[in-house]
Amino acid sequence: MAKKEEKMKKTKEKAQKKKQKKEKKPGYLKEVKNEMKNVTFPSSKEVVKYTIATIVIVAFLVAFFLLVSAILSWVKGAI
Repeated sequence: MAKKEEKMKKTKEKAQKKKQKKEKKPGYLKEVKNEMKNVTFPSSKEVVKYTIATIVIVAFLVAFFLLVSAILSWVKGAI
């Protein structure tokens, strides 16, 4: 009889542990919601500043590669 009681007690403990594990683990959408609360979005001034910086850098790279291409074409024509 003691074995049955002990076995039932262990079964109940296992069920409680499984239930606790399920309760502790939040769902995927809850985690996403919590993470989105921590996100800080840039202000409109920062967006404008970064956009201008990106356009300037791209323009510089375009000019650089055009210059390199022109120089290499001139060298190729000279040979």
